[in-house]
Amino acid sequence: MTQAELTGVPETALWTLRNRAEEALRPDSGYADDEAVRLYRALAGEDFERFGPPSQVHPLRAMVIDEIIAGFLATRPGGPVVALGEGLQTTYWRLGEPAAAWFSLDLPEMVAAQQRLLPPAPAITRLARSVLDRSWLDEVPSGPAVVTAEGLFMYLPPAEVHLLIADLAGHFPGGILLYDSIPRVFSALTMKGRVRLSDRYIAPPMPSSQSLRQARRLPTRIPGVVASEDLIPPPGRGRWASPLLRRVATAPVVRALRPSLTLLRFSE
Repeated sequence: MTQAELTGVPETALWTLRNRAEEALRPDSGYADDEAVRLYRALAGEDFERFGPPSQVHPLRAMVIDEIIAGFLATRPGGPVVALGEGLQTTYWRLGEPAAAWFSLDLPEMVAAQQRLLPPAPAITRLARSVLDRSWLDEVPSGPAVVTAEGLFMYLPPAEVHLLIADLAGHFPGGILLYDSIPRVFSALTMKGRVRLSDRYIAPPMPSSQSLRQARRLPTRIPGVVASEDLIPPPGRGRWASPLLRRVATAPVVRALRPSLTLLRFSE
């Protein structure tokens, strides 16, 4: 049990929190995340070093998701925003605590941690349930919504991911879904316990993967999905700012081997 009282997959929320906070603390970064920094400092006794060196991947992902949610709320200020497996994400505060209805779904262990660690937010409805328990859909209004699933789908059984997306498309017609994926080779390594971030931490098994080609086929394979778009994060610092890196990331061979961020649109 960690200082934050998290274990297993929920513990990975500390990994992404550390990466976002460390990036926000850098004077040469364009990423701001005051609530992540506050929480990171509040958990100073936590062994964040077990997650290895900080990475820009999570803050850059957050910047893309912030932009998409902000664009949605510009046309529908009341939301809703539906954050699946939200963990210790601080999106709501980065966006200036919008008045939109915000639904946060996560396992009971994580919801208990959110209530202990994050500021009160009357606009957020926290649902302590597995995303695979579809009863949570009864508590969220049907219709257009922006649905996020950061760091979630890779931990679900492969057969469940498409079923879940189909149910989301049916419940949120006219809405959108944002989620990240890992490549098949990385998934296979985690299943063998071979993704070691440090001598004290091994990444948990991630049985589900998705290639860019598979993502592009989703509109023909999942009812209610009408479009699929691969989202490229903004330039970061150092090598992450290289135009060459961005060109390489879109090359056919590399696309099958890199993580991805997908935007799906649902039919009206």
